[in-house]
Amino acid sequence: MNLGQAFWEALESLVANKMRSALTILGIVIGVAAVIAMLAIGSGAENAITGEIQGVGSNLLFVLSGGSEDVRNPQRLTMGDAEAINDPFQAPSVKNVAPALQGGGEVSYAGESARTSIYGVTPSYQEVRNVNVSEGDFLTEAHILGRASVAIIGTEVADNVFGRKSGLVGETIRVEGQNFRIIGILEEKGGSAFSNEDDQIIIPMTTAQTRLLRRSQQSQVDVIFVQAYDSDSITQASEEISQILRARHRTEIGEDDFTIITQQDMIGVASSITSVLTIFLGGIAAISLLVGGIGIMNIMLVSVVERTREIGLRKAVGAKKQDILIQFLAESLLLSLVGGIVGIGFGWVISTVVGKIAAANDVALSPAIDLNSVLLATLFSVAVGLFFGIYPANRAASLQPVEALRYE
Repeated sequence: MNLGQAFWEALESLVANKMRSALTILGIVIGVAAVIAMLAIGSGAENAITGEIQGVGSNLLFVLSGGSEDVRNPQRLTMGDAEAINDPFQAPSVKNVAPALQGGGEVSYAGESARTSIYGVTPSYQEVRNVNVSEGDFLTEAHILGRASVAIIGTEVADNVFGRKSGLVGETIRVEGQNFRIIGILEEKGGSAFSNEDDQIIIPMTTAQTRLLRRSQQSQVDVIFVQAYDSDSITQASEEISQILRARHRTEIGEDDFTIITQQDMIGVASSITSVLTIFLGGIAAISLLVGGIGIMNIMLVSVVERTREIGLRKAVGAKKQDILIQFLAESLLLSLVGGIVGIGFGWVISTVVGKIAAANDVALSPAIDLNSVLLATLFSVAVGLFFGIYPANRAASLQPVEALRYE
């Protein structure tokens, strides 16, 4: 018996039991669709997260206080450190520097209040962090020197407190019980996996230091954002920053009391996390494929019992054990193959629906189906059909013709 004839007879046998075959195929369809959808959603989540990180800029470095656990009494970052890093003679690879204080507090207006993030920054923050205002202006040196009570607010803060997102320049808002005049509204960017840039208030660094975000030292800062000239300068800029801070903090190599994080570091960590989650979700979805495979084995065993006399008759007229084995394996493989093909289509539909739901809720998630996931799901479904079809096929092929013909 050739393979073409075996698959044709397998198709006739499956069509003769349409409902039973359809229900068996359904298990494989669900399994393959789940695998395809989970891998696509995981890939879309990874692309969304890395895209958000890259959107900040590929030439950005974050300098934070604190190094290894072995370092005792680490020094905090200060405005002096930021000024030293911004010195073109000491750090020629650094284009711009933006020190910042970070904290949280309550904002209120006319009885409405909300908790939000508060950032004390300098004017250079706008360029380094690629921050734009939809209306009004950003901070100036005059605001820093005068410790001005001015604020730039995000659209979510505006909506929570004022009930609108525009026409607020000149209004007065209370931050931790203190009056601040709104001079600008940040462009709406939406929430990300790490923070919500629409839910924040930006105030002058000097104002934050003296009135809202006080630290143990007057000149202390929480983070220094550093902008290199381009992505190729990242490594050199990191080395220059390290040398400057080691000299200022009087630390040896390996005993740094600071940490430098690059965009590539963040992308690498995010990709690793999402890849693990994708594999985990795909593994859970693959369990349903195993359940579908058990369903195939069950149906094939039932088919062997029902067709015992047919098997005996085939052997009596000259069919070999190999012919019977191929016939039943062909039926099992056909069930899994059809289920795999239909499952790919359903997986694509599920991924598309999830993408549309995410878009409707302003979530930056676009499930991405790649060829590798399709091939993986298809090959796995065929392997399941082959694995779970071997025992029933072997059982059918091992029947003795005389015993099979006498079976009632």
